Amino acid sequence: MRPIWSGAISFGLVTIPIKVVPATESHDISFRQIHTADGGRIRYRKVCELDGQELSQAEITRGYETSTGTLIPVTDQDLDNLPLPTAKAIEIVSFVPAATIDPIQIGASYYLAATETVAAKPYELLRQALERSSKVAVAKFAMRDRERLGLLRVKGQVIVLHALRWPDEIRSTSEVPVPDTAFSEEEVDAAVRLAETLTGGDISQLRDEYREALEEVIAAKAAGTRLAPVEEAPPASAEVVDLMAMLEKSVQEAKATRAEPGTVHQLPEGKKKAAAKKTSGAGTAERRPAAKKTASKGKPRRSA
Repeated sequence: MRPIWSGAISFGLVTIPIKVVPATESHDISFRQIHTADGGRIRYRKVCELDGQELSQAEITRGYETSTGTLIPVTDQDLDNLPLPTAKAIEIVSFVPAATIDPIQIGASYYLAATETVAAKPYELLRQALERSSKVAVAKFAMRDRERLGLLRVKGQVIVLHALRWPDEIRSTSEVPVPDTAFSEEEVDAAVRLAETLTGGDISQLRDEYREALEEVIAAKAAGTRLAPVEEAPPASAEVVDLMAMLEKSVQEAKATRAEPGTVHQLPEGKKKAAAKKTSGAGTAERRPAAKKTASKGKPRRSA
């Protein structure tokens, strides 16, 4: 894996040279924009507004636009010379219990690798300190033109860096309308039983069925054929006649489709639509196959 950033972890007076590599990869299918009439590809060209010249990437730098419209060039050298301790280092500022980090803050993930033999010992020291303390480290670092907040944790034998959103970037939940509704304790108990019945399963076995369906469509069109249209499932009703009955029936169906605890099973073909309608997208492994039936109706992301 090619590193995207190099620097060091600042751990008190200890410095650990590291390189940063992406911890995730995208398997999304990319599209190009084409002319509907003749299939010609649509391209975007970078043209200077002043002289009309098309530019290569090597001729382009960044600039900040002021309130008066003046553009102030900002070069790589300017960014490298920022008066910040985090410009070249991931500076650990505190150790906290993992439970204190709100998952909504977590962004992109990276693996940190020691860059030199001399870095191996302090790297392993920090890894074991994180592991034995059962804590995570909150750090500050600068990457891609901005200072960021980060989270260091252990995954196996590797230290992982998660980019975190700053606290002021998280919107208040008070902005979300909360329905005023009443329910019985029996309904709550039934919902808990359903959650317990659906507990377990190996999420590493889950797969992107939308992408698989899209690949089938592309392969069929490339071969000059078309897939047979899939019968569209009826829309789920927003009106619930008997919530308690729905919950109890969901529990029974979940038990019937799980032959053994902790195992992911596919729903029988005949029950897919009914399960999707009754649970209104419960998000379980058993319900996911229903998403494939409506894959052709989705709108995939575009890229130029």
